[in-house]
Amino acid sequence: METHELFHTIHQLSRTLTKQVNETLHPFGLYSAQWAVLFVLKTKGAMPQSALCEYLAVEAPPMTRTIQRLARQGYVQQVPGEDKRVKVIHLTDKAHEAYPEWEKAILTMNDRLLEQVPREQRMLVQLALHDWLRKMKGDLHE
Repeated sequence: METHELFHTIHQLSRTLTKQVNETLHPFGLYSAQWAVLFVLKTKGAMPQSALCEYLAVEAPPMTRTIQRLARQGYVQQVPGEDKRVKVIHLTDKAHEAYPEWEKAILTMNDRLLEQVPREQRMLVQLALHDWLRKMKGDLHE
């Protein structure tokens, strides 16, 4: 029964955080799924769509819709890779220009959401979640 509570709490936290991100990004016409793609491309650089799917644990159809929407907004470009079947996703200049404003809004939200959580507790949670995720991803690829 204890594991049910743990996973239920994690699920509720995830949904609540997604809602907060959506509310924060609403003025920019963005949603959490789009932010995830933009953040990964900004921090890790251009990558094939398949790598984005794997990294973000998103199936291909919803990722395709997210990328198409970002492309319509002028924030990403799909460039054929060396293998013409591979689409490499790049941030556009427009996205690079707007990114600091989006990031500032997200960082302000993060600070607000964490202001009641002591720094030591944040670090413990971050380490535990990072380690758990790493182990889960390792198990999925074995």
